[in-house]
This record gives sequence, C-alpha cells and structure tokens, in this order.
Amino acid sequence: MHHLAQTRLRHQSVEPWNREEFAPDLLAVLADAGLGALQLSGTSALFRGLVHAEVARADLSMSTVLGVHNELVVGLIDALGSPEQRRTLLPRLAAMRTLGAFALTEPDHGSDVARGLTTTARRDGAGWVLDGAKRWIGLATVADFAIVWARDVTDGTVRAFVVGTDTPGLAVVPIRNKIGLRIVQNADVTLDCVRVPDDARLPGAAGFASVNTVLRHSRAWVGWQAVGLQLAALDVARRYTVDRQQFGRPLAASQLVQHSLARVAGNAASSLALMVQVARLQDAGTLEMPHAAMAKATCTAHARETVALGRNLLGGNGMTTDFEMAKLFGDAEAMYTYEGTREINQLIVGRALTGLSAFV
Repeated sequence: MHHLAQTRLRHQSVEPWNREEFAPDLLAVLADAGLGALQLSGTSALFRGLVHAEVARADLSMSTVLGVHNELVVGLIDALGSPEQRRTLLPRLAAMRTLGAFALTEPDHGSDVARGLTTTARRDGAGWVLDGAKRWIGLATVADFAIVWARDVTDGTVRAFVVGTDTPGLAVVPIRNKIGLRIVQNADVTLDCVRVPDDARLPGAAGFASVNTVLRHSRAWVGWQAVGLQLAALDVARRYTVDRQQFGRPLAASQLVQHSLARVAGNAASSLALMVQVARLQDAGTLEMPHAAMAKATCTAHARETVALGRNLLGGNGMTTDFEMAKLFGDAEAMYTYEGTREINQLIVGRALTGLSAFV
C-alpha cells in the first residue's frame, strides 16, 4: 500500500489540489486496489487504519474520499440498510462505480446538529417529502446519491434516506476557495419538496443514536488520517532539511532543525501508538465515543503542530505547494475541524471523566 500510494497518488494529487478539482484518475487508483470495499473486507480495524494512514500520507483529500466512502456510506448502508438496499447499492459502491455522500451537517447546525437538526421528513402517501438544507457535504457534486438525515415531523425521530442527486428539488452548489482538502468536492445541498419512496428510507436509522454509532468510528478514522499526515510532514521536512544547504552545510545539521524534526517524529509516534490502542478497542467491540473523541482531538492537534513546524523548516518554500508542505498545512486545518471540532471532542472526553456535561 505504501508503494502504491507514494508512486500513484502523492505527486499526482498536487495539481488537482491546486486547481480545486476532483480527480477521477486518482479515484481509479483506489478502486483498482480494491479499497472501495475496505469496510466490508473482514480485515482488522488495525489493518484498515494503517491503510487509511498510508493513503493520507500520500494525499489527505483522497484519504477523505476513501474514508467517507467506506465509513459513512458503505459501512452505513451495510449496517442500517434494508436487504434490498444492500443488494442493489453495495456491489457498485464496492467497485467505486457509484459514489455516495453523507448529508448530516446543516448551515446553522454543526456541533449542535444532534439537537438542532432542522431538515424535515414528512410522510406523504406511500412516500416521504424532504425539506431543508445541508452544508459541507463531501463528494456531493460528484456523488450519485446522498444519505440525507432528516427529522420526522410526526414524532421528531431522526431518519436517513437515500436520495439520488438527480432527484427533482435537490440542488447542489460547490463550496469554493477552501484552504484544504481541495480535491474533495464539498457542497451546499438544498432540498425543496424532494419526494422519495418509502424504500429510500434506511430502516436501521431511527434516532440520533444510529448517527452516533457511525460518528464514533469515523472519528477514529480521522485519527488515522492524522497519523498519515504527520508521517508525510516528516518525510517532506527530513528530505528538505537534509538536502538544503545553508552556511555551507545541510540545514539538518542545525540543532534547532533537529529539535523540530524530533518533535515532528515524536508527535507521529505518539499518535500512532494511540491509534493502535483505538484499533484494539474497535476489534474488541469496546470502543466508546470518548475514546474516539480523544483520538480525534489529540491526533489532529499533534498534526496541526507538526505541519506548523514543518512549514517553518522549509522557510519561504513552505509557502508553496511546489514543495508539498503548504498542501499538508492547509489540509491539516480542515482535518482539525471536521468530524467534530477539538473543543467539542474534548468536552465529550471531559463529560466521560467527570460525569458532568458542559454542553448547553
């Protein structure tokens, strides 16, 4: 996996990232490697985590595509979908001939979406009518369908629906000018009297607890992304400082440079150790949300510090994607925020430690 990602993803991702364009050829690399069905492979959580880390080490955008596809779409349909939904959707998803989007976050509700979800689902004869808006929905502009989370107006239950992106009343507008994850096509999605049949509803998704199950494991996946990003920063910073000559000797011969490199290596090693333990909990079936929240918050904080150190080591060259570090720097900012901000994840951990909730 390391060789494949480094030779067919890493350098090939720079120009699509610069242009803020989706990269079907890079998606094909993941599909040809059989990663579209990674979530269904029966492999250990540790193996899957290491795969995610290696893809993130090459490019965080394509790692996000892989993670959303497996964790939030394939895994969700497999766990919560009907037999017919699994039969019709999973084979094409596994081959990556079909892509899905996970539509939960709303324009006015991110961290508080559990209480504030305002997109509605209303029974209408044999089907449903969906109304509302979603924001920051990854892959929405290229996906064939979106899994839309909405609140049933009858009883307030949060439900999920598989909605084709060509369904009348559904509109997708790409979000431009992002500083990170520029290959991932995030979008605003609006639903205006979108009609779907009852068999579009995921029968296992009834209440926000089903969302939390998905988010628990996707936060762990982001921890693996942070490991990969830190290893990438170490790769770039070490090579640059060894090759770069300053004052007649390699930049890496400086004590200050070695101090920063050691810090970067230590951040990566401690993040990897934490994620190995998280994988053990996943495989044992004992992973709880505080574990995943701690992993996400801790590893992405390490990653943010790491890319700041790395960008500084490259000096002015750290400001351009020609030397890769600027790309890692921007991607780390995006990763630091999605799947729950650091502050929200820390509050989840704090509540588990004290038994007291600091949420409003």
